[in-house]
Amino acid sequence: MATRYTRRFYRDVLTILDRANVPTLVGGAFAFSHFTGIQRPTKDFDLFVRREHIDRALDTLAAAGFHTELTFPHWLGKARSDEFLVDLIFGSGNGVAPVDDGWFEHAVQAEAVGVPVWLSPPEELLWSKSFVMERERYDGADVIHILHTQRRRLDWTRLVDRFASHWRILLLNLVLYGFVYPGEDSPAPSWVMDTLLTRLNEERAEPPTNERVCRGTLISREQYLVDILQWGLVDARMEPRGPMSAREIAHWTEAIGKLA
Repeated sequence: MATRYTRRFYRDVLTILDRANVPTLVGGAFAFSHFTGIQRPTKDFDLFVRREHIDRALDTLAAAGFHTELTFPHWLGKARSDEFLVDLIFGSGNGVAPVDDGWFEHAVQAEAVGVPVWLSPPEELLWSKSFVMERERYDGADVIHILHTQRRRLDWTRLVDRFASHWRILLLNLVLYGFVYPGEDSPAPSWVMDTLLTRLNEERAEPPTNERVCRGTLISREQYLVDILQWGLVDARMEPRGPMSAREIAHWTEAIGKLA
């Protein structure tokens, strides 16, 4: 739980950005707790902003006396005051989950650190967490718990659309849900599983493409580097196939082990 000093810091950041007309959404542990009821300590505060607002957000907080940095130009900035930290997120490390208007259109009103806020929608929280499968961090349990607590409230049409061509990741989590909760019905409406399984069967019926591509880098920036660097497969993150430039991938890779 946040101390009164960290809560004051978070309130100050929220107030400063609000006065500067920088739209923000609260995510991370606060949003997760709101949607699941699961409480856990957190060392930072996740705020989501649109890409076009990240520079203004950082400049505003810097003018207020905070130390700011654009840590990764493709998805993350930070603001600090002494030991306190706020992450300003406008995408995802793998490039597949940019913060767009949909996040704000479906945001959930709530309260955090004593002030009214808008939370990242549960669909976007689930979508972005589904791709975190590192050795040191795996968000699969978070995904399962969001499915378990929000299944009757989720906009399944929008959620399926969010995963788009990465629908296998959604199917994976729905299958895993049945393993975790063998006595429960599927959290998804029947049409969702029917749609995803139909796609799977249709792909299985097609001849292999023999395409030398690895999409493992979309779920772990480290564990599939061997496929790219030694086995010669194409990195699915790389433009024009994927959403990231070679420079962004190199910067993100270089930081392995340096960023919590």
